[in-house]
Amino acid sequence: MNSETLQATLAMSAPRTPVPPSRLPAVGTTIFTVMSALATETGAVNLGQGFPDFHCDPALLDAVDRAMRGGANQYAPMAGLASLREVMAAKIEAEHGRRYDPNTEITITAGATQAILTALIAVVQPGDEVIVLEPCYDSYVPGIVMAGGTPVRVPLVPGSFRPDFGRIAAALSPRTRAIIVNSPHNPSATVWTREEMLQLQALLAPTEAIVISDEVYEHMAFDGAHESASRFEELAARSFVVSSFGKTLHVTGWKVGTVVAPAALMAEFRKVHQFNVFSVNTPMQQGLADYLKDPAPYRGLPAFYRQKREFFRAGLAGSRLRLLPCEGTYFQCVDISAVSDLSEADFCQWLARTHGVAAIPMSAFYGDGFDQHVVRFCFAKKEETLSAALERLQRL
Repeated sequence: MNSETLQATLAMSAPRTPVPPSRLPAVGTTIFTVMSALATETGAVNLGQGFPDFHCDPALLDAVDRAMRGGANQYAPMAGLASLREVMAAKIEAEHGRRYDPNTEITITAGATQAILTALIAVVQPGDEVIVLEPCYDSYVPGIVMAGGTPVRVPLVPGSFRPDFGRIAAALSPRTRAIIVNSPHNPSATVWTREEMLQLQALLAPTEAIVISDEVYEHMAFDGAHESASRFEELAARSFVVSSFGKTLHVTGWKVGTVVAPAALMAEFRKVHQFNVFSVNTPMQQGLADYLKDPAPYRGLPAFYRQKREFFRAGLAGSRLRLLPCEGTYFQCVDISAVSDLSEADFCQWLARTHGVAAIPMSAFYGDGFDQHVVRFCFAKKEETLSAALERLQRL
């Protein structure tokens, strides 16, 4: 074949895109994206995806603006600005009684999801098992798989969503590398008690399991103190504790979080962090460091969200939706059994299309789609948003 013929043949051929095997063949579009798109399509009030529709404190914006205009616009240190790490060390010590070394035990991350994934990549080897307690946030299992581990799914007690320590004990094996715990819990809004944290500590004491403690809703515990893993000597010694400025300060789009851990674990964490993120945006860090010198904003958060919880629950009290307990987070779960025989997923489609309110099916947080006729609403919304949704939900 001469060169002219070859060029003509190539010109007639469609460009070919090589498609390698998927790292996540079972993963599609998340339920949050699906329901938010449906809310936009139908004009439904979006109580599905978990973010506020109100603004943060203008003083926080002013702090970031000062940082930008003051020249804090180049790379931050890999571990985060020293000023923010020092503020976080003081905050955790005041809140939970444990002092983390800001130089070796605290890292600023690009949000909590990145922190959890980085922790998994840092400690999980191929063949290792990681226990997840279902229902669980949808990034956990893909993160385990991407780290080369095997997820071991253990259900929380249906209905109450409390930890079942008998089943957790049965799931532990010599291959268990880590367990991911989440309190206050998304999606169920349960908060682990001190006794439950002590049970976890005792259960793990003879093992080599590491704890990844997702505490992004730490300042949204309504009926008692949030029991951080950092409060417990033996748990803290084996834990990555993850928190989120986005959740705490109503700036989820900034994607800034924190992880604390003993120095030996943090050293491994930073080895991964420096190559998948390196550092987090500098002006946000500087603004947060300045703003958080005053603890009032986060110490006032439980009362702020308790008022929204009570407003939303009062509005649903006369409806046919049965309220489940809401001990923390900004989520309210309801049993839909008295309203519909539809599956949770079909009910959420019907609710958005027919009654103009978007919710999330609890089944989306289970690997096997376990259906309990429970759906989740987010009440981190302006009062007028909640009022519009309640007016529609009261007609069910």
